Amino acid sequence: MKLSFSPEDEQFREEVAGWLKANLVGEFEKLKYRGGPGDEHMFPAERQEWEKKLAEGGWTCVGWPREHGGRGCSIEQQVIFFEEYARAGAPGRVGHIGEGLAGPTLIAFGTEAQKQKYLPGILAGTELWCQGYSEPGAGSDLANVKTKARFDEGKGKWVINGQKVWTSLAHESDYCFVIARTDPDSVAHKGLGFFLVKMDQPGVDVRPIEQITGTSEFNEVFFDDAECDADDIVGAPGEGWKVAMGLLGFERGVSTLGQQMQFQNELDEVVRVAKANGAARDPAIRQRIAGMHAELKIMRYNSMRMLSGQSSGDGSLQKEALIYKLFWATWHRELGELAMDVMGPECEILEGGPYELSRLQSMYLFVRSDTIYGGTNQIQRNIIAERGLGMPKEPKGTAR
Repeated sequence: MKLSFSPEDEQFREEVAGWLKANLVGEFEKLKYRGGPGDEHMFPAERQEWEKKLAEGGWTCVGWPREHGGRGCSIEQQVIFFEEYARAGAPGRVGHIGEGLAGPTLIAFGTEAQKQKYLPGILAGTELWCQGYSEPGAGSDLANVKTKARFDEGKGKWVINGQKVWTSLAHESDYCFVIARTDPDSVAHKGLGFFLVKMDQPGVDVRPIEQITGTSEFNEVFFDDAECDADDIVGAPGEGWKVAMGLLGFERGVSTLGQQMQFQNELDEVVRVAKANGAARDPAIRQRIAGMHAELKIMRYNSMRMLSGQSSGDGSLQKEALIYKLFWATWHRELGELAMDVMGPECEILEGGPYELSRLQSMYLFVRSDTIYGGTNQIQRNIIAERGLGMPKEPKGTAR
């Protein structure tokens, strides 16, 4: 396991930090520490301009191969970029789904035509993507999707009907990658397709879902005879599960350490408040803060171990990656609870308006969802047991 970086990598760190310091100013100054989880509704237009600024500096898609416009950065350099990005307080990325999921999936599984059509917009920060996986009856159980896709020979297009839910940033996205059944008689993970669907077209209806935070970065999306070009299916009909699983491997990638730096920023804010209001004098609070600090370090070391291992070549990671989602989601939820205890009675008071939440209040209300989206804690435990430990699958009841 690598726990340190080479002199060349540290020089790269200085380059990243220097660029961020020089550019996260002026019109972008107000974006610092904004737009993260639970705060994605803040400054959407300005953050889209920030994406273009990153692209101008060559700081989008740093891990993509050079032949596709990226920097071809090593794992270590990608880790450094995400760490310094979070350390600088740079805003939440509106292009992260395209850069971290759609793009790598197309590079791994897409045709040359698909790469030429879609990668440049992601690289330039001008085209945003969302993920059409979850459905009302298929959240963590992706193999239970009901959305259907049929090929219309007359139009020469795929026609998609169904509903997706919890679709992050769908209201701002230009495209959505959609899992749908190409074989209406198929079950489970068989007979699926992976489609690239334009959002701005008849037959696509995006409806925001208001959350407990008062924000609506999640959406439900209805497809009513929405169309997809014949060439916009990734892989062959029936291979959607393979492509989808490859994409989920990218989701557990190098951005994990950048996420941990964001967690460190939040923990630092908890410590600041505890010192300011006297909560730090409570030995129980101090012990809890120390415990959160220690667990965040453990999270980092496991990530370094995870990223130091050999991948299978299709974007999927070692078994160490299986525990990551469960660990960080549970940790983050507990950080929210600690933050409210540190704030004391003030945690129940708003600064104004119906939803003018402080940074820690917003974090507390949002973190419960961490243990649900991307696979619930219960699903994560099943994955660890079945895929990591080789235990028998959870028994399922039979219908009577």
